[in-house]
Amino acid sequence: MPGTTLSPAVPTARTGHRPVLVLATLLSCQLMLVLDATVMNVALPRIQSELGFSATGLSWVMNAYTLVFGGLLLLGGRAGDLFGRRRMFVAGITLFTVASLVGGFADSPGWLLTARVVQGIGGAAAGPSTIALLTTTFTEPRARIRALALFSGMSSAGFAVGLIAGGLLTQWLSWRSVMFINVPFGFAAAVLATRFVAEPERRPARLDLPGAMTATGGVAALVYGFIRAASEGWSDGPTLLSLVAGAILLVTFVAIQARSAAPMMPLRLFADRNRASAYLNFFLGPMAAMSTFFFLSQYLQKVHGFDALGTGFAFLPMALLVFTISRLIPRLLPRFGPKPLALAGTTAMVAGLVLLSRLGVASDYFPALFLPMVLMGLGMGLAFAPLNVIIMATVSDHDAGAAGGVLQTMQQTGATLGLAVLVTVFGTATRHATGSPSQMLVAGMTPAFAASAAIAGVAFLVALTFRRVLPQS
Repeated sequence: MPGTTLSPAVPTARTGHRPVLVLATLLSCQLMLVLDATVMNVALPRIQSELGFSATGLSWVMNAYTLVFGGLLLLGGRAGDLFGRRRMFVAGITLFTVASLVGGFADSPGWLLTARVVQGIGGAAAGPSTIALLTTTFTEPRARIRALALFSGMSSAGFAVGLIAGGLLTQWLSWRSVMFINVPFGFAAAVLATRFVAEPERRPARLDLPGAMTATGGVAALVYGFIRAASEGWSDGPTLLSLVAGAILLVTFVAIQARSAAPMMPLRLFADRNRASAYLNFFLGPMAAMSTFFFLSQYLQKVHGFDALGTGFAFLPMALLVFTISRLIPRLLPRFGPKPLALAGTTAMVAGLVLLSRLGVASDYFPALFLPMVLMGLGMGLAFAPLNVIIMATVSDHDAGAAGGVLQTMQQTGATLGLAVLVTVFGTATRHATGSPSQMLVAGMTPAFAASAAIAGVAFLVALTFRRVLPQS
């Protein structure tokens, strides 16, 4: 209700059994999964030189993880309903941790990409159960909003914090340490979950393998098509075939969900207008933001000569703002509702990305980079931190696993497709460009930032559809 303020203190769990440890375990898992989507960005130049990736092939270091992660999240959510959410959480985080350990020893592109794929499988098993366990553990409305706000803050800030952590680890140790760092935290989360996280009551469910195959195959085909277009052009036969196949598979997936008695993505989740809008913006937000992380980390190192540590700290203004605003969401969302926050946030994002599209080889960090990063931090915090709460605060326990799976699927699929589209824009812009490597990088990334600004503009239009309905407490 208007004027209500909610303290961001740690909420109390339904069981009353070590709620701080339960919350810390689940938030640590989420932070690790989100960090892994961006922590590699700062290390990309070193990975490229050491393992021999091509300029466009380098994007697969990111996409191999986010593609599998996003493509299998719906199946992971349903598997949690079927086999037990805590069991899937523990199994997934363990697999993710082992893959991180193995990937840290990679000596070839194939080895690293295989490890990233297995990380994605583990993340897809653990991710939906993470938010579902949070929702079913903290059932009192005010406590659930607080817990979800903390979860949202961890998710949003994790994207930017990953760049800082990646810079520290790459500079002080090596790029391999960004894989190894997952090992102690992953095993600790698995052990603590086994001991302190309660297993919710299982509900009748079945695995929807046709749905999983069409969803994963459709996204994979689209990503492959966009990335191939970056190097081969839009008239290339395999490129067009892949894009058409991806679209057909995704349409087939929606048709399967509409007719299934036990869908992985229940279409009733989209019946509420605020939830449907939040899902769509959870897709568009990472799609627009990925250009900031992927291209700026290379720009700072290859054009301005920043080391990995300096690159990580260059993103500090963005990270601090996202995290700070995320902590304020329990107060801001009940007071103002989702629409003003989303409109202000997407406006700030559009402004920041437009400024980034004007970068040149000689642009200084202050103000040419500092100001856009401040705007991006404000924008992501205001526009996307409330979305977890909007989606999950009123969902039933029965749909918690599916709702969490769809939420994270939108986020990861948006990031994966966004990066593929932006790499295509980059490749198209630089295919016939001339000049130094720095000039080539700038010539490709500035159109990519302009495309990101257009995507953020669509997110603004979606934000206009939010009702001024406030969370119930």
